[in-house]
Amino acid sequence: MKTILIILSVLLFGLAPVNSQAQTTEVVQLLLNVEKLAQLKSILGDLKKGYDIFDKGYSAIKDLSQGNFSLHKTFLDALMEASPSVKKYYKVGKIVEYEVQLVREYKSAYNRFRESNMLNPSELNYVSSVYANLLNLSLRNLDELANVVTSGRLRMSDDERLKAIDGIYLEMEDKLAFLKNFNGSTAMLTRQRLNEKNETNRLKDLHGIK
Repeated sequence: MKTILIILSVLLFGLAPVNSQAQTTEVVQLLLNVEKLAQLKSILGDLKKGYDIFDKGYSAIKDLSQGNFSLHKTFLDALMEASPSVKKYYKVGKIVEYEVQLVREYKSAYNRFRESNMLNPSELNYVSSVYANLLNLSLRNLDELANVVTSGRLRMSDDERLKAIDGIYLEMEDKLAFLKNFNGSTAMLTRQRLNEKNETNRLKDLHGIK
C-alpha cells in the first residue's frame, strides 16, 4: 500500500502543473486517508477475531467451570456419606471396647486405692484428677469416632475415614496402656506402704510396743 502511494504521489507531482498544487495535495491526503482506513479496518478485523476467540474461550471456560463445580459438589456430597465398609471396620468396635475397659479399670482401681487406706486425701485427689482427665480425652476420641462413621458430618473419603479411625484406635490404645501403667505404679506404692506398715506392726508386737 505504501509503495502504491509513493508511486501515485510521484506521478501526480510530476504531471500536475504548478497552479494545481492544491488539488495534488488533496489527492495525496485522500490516498493517505484511504491507507489509514485500510489499516483501521485491518485492526478492527483483528480485534473482532480476538473477541470471537475470547468469547468462545470464555464460554468454554464458563461451561467447564460450571461442569467442574457440579462434579465437585457431587464429589463433596459423596464424601459426606460413610460407606458400610467404614462403619463395619473392626477397629470401630475395638475403640468402643477400649472405652468400656478404661472406665471399668479406673473405677475398680480407684476403689482399691481408696479402701487400702495407703493414700492420703491429696494423693487420692491426684489419682482422681488423672482418671477424670483420661476419661475426658477418651470421650473426645469417641466423639471423633462418631463424626467419622456418621454420614452427613464430615467430608472425607473412605480411605481418609479409615485412617482417622486408625488414629483414634492408636490413641485409645495409648490411653489404656497409660492407665494400666499408672494403676500398676500406684498399686506398687500402696503395697510398699502396706508392707512397711505390716513390718512396723510386727516390730511393735515383737518388742511389746502398743
